Amino acid sequence: MQQDQLLYKLALTMINGIGDILGRQLLQTFGDAESIFSEKTNLLEKVPGIGKTLAAEIRRKEVLLKAEKELAFIEKNKIRASFIADKDYPTRLRECPDAPLLFYFKGNADLDAKHIVSIVGTRRITDYGKELTAKLLSQLAKTLPDLLVVSGLAYGVDIYAHRNALKQQLPTVAVLAHGLDRIYPPIHRQTAVEMLENGGLITDFPSETNPDKQNFVKRNRIIAGLTDATIVVESADKGGSLITADIAFSYGRDVYAFPGRITDAHSQGCNRLIRQNKAGLITSAEDFISAMSWDIVTNKPQPLQTELLFPDSEENNQIMAILRERKEIHINKLALETNMPVYKLVEILFELEMDGYIKATPGSMYKLV
Repeated sequence: MQQDQLLYKLALTMINGIGDILGRQLLQTFGDAESIFSEKTNLLEKVPGIGKTLAAEIRRKEVLLKAEKELAFIEKNKIRASFIADKDYPTRLRECPDAPLLFYFKGNADLDAKHIVSIVGTRRITDYGKELTAKLLSQLAKTLPDLLVVSGLAYGVDIYAHRNALKQQLPTVAVLAHGLDRIYPPIHRQTAVEMLENGGLITDFPSETNPDKQNFVKRNRIIAGLTDATIVVESADKGGSLITADIAFSYGRDVYAFPGRITDAHSQGCNRLIRQNKAGLITSAEDFISAMSWDIVTNKPQPLQTELLFPDSEENNQIMAILRERKEIHINKLALETNMPVYKLVEILFELEMDGYIKATPGSMYKLV
């Protein structure tokens, strides 16, 4: 019975013209995948967005034949198929409006891990990018040994992220732009094999799907949707990593970027994301963890009474009292509540941050450490 249900779930993703959004519409109307294929044609036609043409596509025998072939492939290769209505479908990904109806996964990673980050960037990685990627993952591994790292197995930043994650014994997952019957680029096959032991491979494309250009753009939504945040290491003014960042931003997920010199071609994309307030600026893993408010246990003493911290500074104590009450506040609102000009407030906030009492977060927000 379960295999029959899986067959229809696979078939739903193989109907020409039925994508993730229309597929959801059908599921909401008829309840489950099997009911869609057993429903009367005239009722299918009445579903918004379906009509006669797509109803005829649902009725095509080839759809179930393709699903049967795919079912045999995933069973033979011990591949897991996760359907959007299944309990084990990743929570973060399910929240996305265009989440895949079904994806294929091979590996052992927990796709609902407590902390998940995607690391992406240019395929033409520079020495600067290599150093940033290696240092970032080394630092993250020390603080977050359970972190799951997601990328796309492509040349450049992607493969450096996967390999450095493996080096640091962090689980890492690659989102592919083709079926699981191949690896692209082939030169990265050995890394992909290693990832099956600590991480895995994921795709929403069935077997025999080629790594066509448009597939890379489509798979980027999974890279963005699986994770809490996307980090762009290096990017030219145009590139797939910027698309991933834009998608993550549209999902309301956090985006961060490493800045670079304005003359460096492969930092222009990162600098633009920061300039457009689509990405927070980070220079280290510590910056990233702090911005994400992923509180890590430290031995650093916390101030207990803000009123007694600065006996000679009424302004500092006023700011600290407001931050303690509000938890987090924008600098402009803080200026209004303290009745201080912004230029003066910036100077005080800078000193408090340097002394370790407060921290700045993306969007000109401030909070207590």
